[in-house]
Amino acid sequence: MHPACHLLRRLAAVRSIRRVTQNSKAAATLSFLGATGTVTGSRFLLEARETTLLVDCGMYQGLRSLRDRNWAPFPVDPQSIDAVVLTHAHLDHCGYLPALVRDGFRGPILATPQTAALAGIVMADSGHLQEEEARYANEKGFSKHRPARPLYTEEDAVRAAASFRHVPFGQRAEISSEVAVTLRPAGHILGSSTATLEIGPGPMRSLFASGDVGRPNHPILLPPAPPPEADVVLVESTYGNRVHEPAQDTEQRFADLITRTAARGGTVVIPSFAVDRTEVILLTIGRMVSEGRIPLLPIYADSPMALEVLRVYRREMASQDPEIRPEFRRSPDPFAYGSLHELRTPEESKQLNDMDYPSIIISASGMATGGRVLHHLRRCLPDSRCSVVLPGFQSAGTRGRLLADGARTIKLLGRYVPVHAEVMTADAFSGHADANEMIAWLRSMTKRPDTAFVIHGEPKAADALANRLRTDLDWHAAVPVHGERVRID
Repeated sequence: MHPACHLLRRLAAVRSIRRVTQNSKAAATLSFLGATGTVTGSRFLLEARETTLLVDCGMYQGLRSLRDRNWAPFPVDPQSIDAVVLTHAHLDHCGYLPALVRDGFRGPILATPQTAALAGIVMADSGHLQEEEARYANEKGFSKHRPARPLYTEEDAVRAAASFRHVPFGQRAEISSEVAVTLRPAGHILGSSTATLEIGPGPMRSLFASGDVGRPNHPILLPPAPPPEADVVLVESTYGNRVHEPAQDTEQRFADLITRTAARGGTVVIPSFAVDRTEVILLTIGRMVSEGRIPLLPIYADSPMALEVLRVYRREMASQDPEIRPEFRRSPDPFAYGSLHELRTPEESKQLNDMDYPSIIISASGMATGGRVLHHLRRCLPDSRCSVVLPGFQSAGTRGRLLADGARTIKLLGRYVPVHAEVMTADAFSGHADANEMIAWLRSMTKRPDTAFVIHGEPKAADALANRLRTDLDWHAAVPVHGERVRID
């Protein structure tokens, strides 16, 4: 888009905000405080007559200009927010909650029990990781800040986790006398949900927030529940301009890469999202081994957070969680095969540096933005025997995106390293519906909404999905800009 067009859109957003008078609570409004023009930082503020509600409260990742927003004061006073509805436990949706609570938010955080359990793990790990990265940067002296400091601490995350209120799937929960919410399965990760908000009194209005929508063929979870009728829709567009490669093709490329790397005597490093992606990859590798498609190699799951998440997945499988595909309910542990080694301590992780035999390392984070995987990448990227697999979306400005785009050198832990390792992208492992799957899912709505706002996507993806909503479904669709505020009454 031409820079002048971007400027006009920003001016239009500013005028829209100014048109809302000081008596704005006479009409319900929706403000887009994140996940516009990017897939991260999901934050959507609903203001009814007497209730202020935040849908998701995520961290920004990727480009420096976006990450800087994490450090800016929150756009509204956290004390003025009555409640948060959390759709799922990925960092770009829940990762700012510890800072929000630290800065004065005192209301409940409504989420499914599974999301509450996973978000507690994710937020605590994020706080701990930030403290460790600040300590390491200060010790090595490569931070621009003197001293480097964390956005929030593990203690802040523990306090935020204490604010969760469980809302089971399909149960209508009253937030106030004028706002209620119903959560339905989204099929993205364990516990993930869509959120339908009913807003009154007077003529009832409904707002449907998709959160992140899963795929119909997720290997562990059942497909997302059909979307209900709603007056206003918020729909994600992570893959709004793309269609995933068929799963069997991706699996074959993955199997071939593992076999090639093993023959070279190298290591396969997989920067993986700790929630759901690690489970899907372990399941896939186990099946390929059992089918004789790849050699039996030692697999190192090197992420305390991923192992805690794996424990939750195992528990929910054993307890017959209705989100789980029936074949995994009360079945033997599908992740328990002899070559899996679960590494929890830093000392165990460091021992991998001395490894000189073919192996697979799965370690967070999924976009190589931090965590133990950085140390494994620093060792393996310069080695042409090794390979790196990127099993999902890589946001602009992340190391994962640079590798996906063919970068020949990457900055890691304060120094540049050359990229000689083989790099493979594998979007078919993604837990996000692609463009065709999203349109098919939305087509099942029995009534056309008044407006659909396309969010949580990079500009080309959001624009592409908005155009398909107009042409394929005959919907009125708009792509909001950051900070924009609209009436939904």
